[in-house]
This record gives sequence, C-alpha cells and structure tokens, in this order.
Amino acid sequence: MVRVMEADHQHTVEPGSLAGPAGRPGPATANRLGSVDYDAELRLHNEVLRRACGIRRHDHVLDVGCGTGQTTREAARMATAGSALGVDLSAQMIDRAREIAQAEGLRNVTFERADAQVHRFPPKHFDLTISRFGTMFFDDPVAAFANIGRALRPAGRLVMLVWQDHERNEWDVAIHRSLEGFGDAVAVAPEGQNPFSLANPTTVEGILDAAGWVDVTFTDVHEPVYYGPDVAAALDWVRGFTCTNDVLKRLDPLAADRALERLRETLAAHARRDGIWFDSRAWIVTARRRRTGHGSSASSCTSQT
Repeated sequence: MVRVMEADHQHTVEPGSLAGPAGRPGPATANRLGSVDYDAELRLHNEVLRRACGIRRHDHVLDVGCGTGQTTREAARMATAGSALGVDLSAQMIDRAREIAQAEGLRNVTFERADAQVHRFPPKHFDLTISRFGTMFFDDPVAAFANIGRALRPAGRLVMLVWQDHERNEWDVAIHRSLEGFGDAVAVAPEGQNPFSLANPTTVEGILDAAGWVDVTFTDVHEPVYYGPDVAAALDWVRGFTCTNDVLKRLDPLAADRALERLRETLAAHARRDGIWFDSRAWIVTARRRRTGHGSSASSCTSQT
C-alpha cells in the first residue's frame, strides 16, 4: 500500500545560493573546477540526503558512487567513532577524493575504485549504505543491491537519492528539447546510462525486495538545480553532459553552432539574478536489510516540497 503525505515546508532559493541536480553519467563533466561542478549542482540535494541518513557517531558507512567523495567525507565527520568507505568506478575521481580527504586531515575515511555490484566488501561490516545518485546504472540491480546488503549488519539501512521520471525533471526535458532536430534523436535514457532507471517506486520496491530489503519508503524531493552564474558558464557545463556531447560530435560545424545557439536560448530563459536554475524531482529511498528469510515488505511515499 502506498501512502502519500505532504511535507510542511518548502526550500526557497536565496540570491547567490548554489543547488543542483546533475547525477548523470559522464566523467568528462563530473567535479570539474570552475564556476559550477557536480557538488555545487547538488548542494540542496546533498542537504536533504544528509538529514535523511541520520548518521550516528559509531556508524560504519558505505558510500556507493561517491565521486570525489563529498558525501563520504561528510559521513566520516559525523561518524567520529566509526568510519566511511567511498567506492566509485572512476579511478580519476577516487584519486581526487583521496587527495581532498588527506588535505582535510580525515583519518576515518577511505576510498576504493570498485564496482559495487560485484566487489567483495567485508561481510556484515557496515551499518548504513548511502548514495547520492550513484545507484541507477547497475547492469543487474538485484545482484548489486544484494551484494551491498551482504556488506551490512543485520537490519542495516540503505538511504539513497535517485531521480524521478524524465518528465518531472526540467533540466533533462529542456536539454533534450533544445537538441531535437539536430542529427539523430536524443535518447531520453541511453543504453547503460539511464539516470531514471529507479524512478518508479513499484519497480524499485520489487528490486529491493528481491535483493533482500524490507521497509522500503519513498520521500519526494523537490529542489532546484544550479547550472552556473551565467549563460556562458552554464553552456560550458551542459556541453560536457553525455547526451549533449553525443549529439554535438555527430554534427557538422554549422549544425553544431545552431544547436549550441538553441541551448544558449534555453539556458537564458532559465536565468535568474543569482544564476541559471532548473526544476527537478527526486526520491529519497530508504530500506532496511531483511534479517532472515524472505518476508513481505511495506512501501510508503511521503513528500518533501
């Protein structure tokens, strides 16, 4: 049974603040230095995730798809008598995560280049698994979440952010519409790179149930996304997205210029005095590792607007 509740507050964006949604694959764009990066884009989402995790002092935390480790480092700071391990497929990101953690003097955080679907984590070691848009790209999600679950202690928790449907995410809709008519059609969910694979609560509940999780819940997260202080910065950021780059590299120079001009117009239409912003919708998904056997699981939806 799905239960829908409305939250009693809404985030507002103040001039000069940063926020964002990106969470899409593409190592060429992730965590670059400059006026906007992946962590800046997801600032408000990051705050929501941190509150939802409720990390305790003695917790041992596993961060799946950690990127350059912002969420892992934050977990380590809260788990002062515990630890945090961040894993990601990108060796470049893991190297950068280690550099930042060392510079910040964090001694209870480690990073490994690993595929969470198959990596041999220490069994029953972690109290909590977290992920900020890092769980949508598994080849076999049931196997992946089962493998992650085996690394958790009995009744260990999962807290992850995933995107809702493409149609509910203005950032994705606007970019795809801007590129329509140039070369081949832009796929909403390219094969192997589907940021919306965990958008449907029924699908997610089925995956987690089959993987040994119970008490699955969904909380609606409605936060804006930040693409930079101005159109030029935002265009530089968007050009690095996988979907954008795939289209532009197939076009002749004249057609590529026209596509970029349409993108500029789209970005300009979303300009505020404090930067370029798009609407977005995500889920906070929580679950608990099933203690024994295969029982039924309950699912509910709440709303945070």
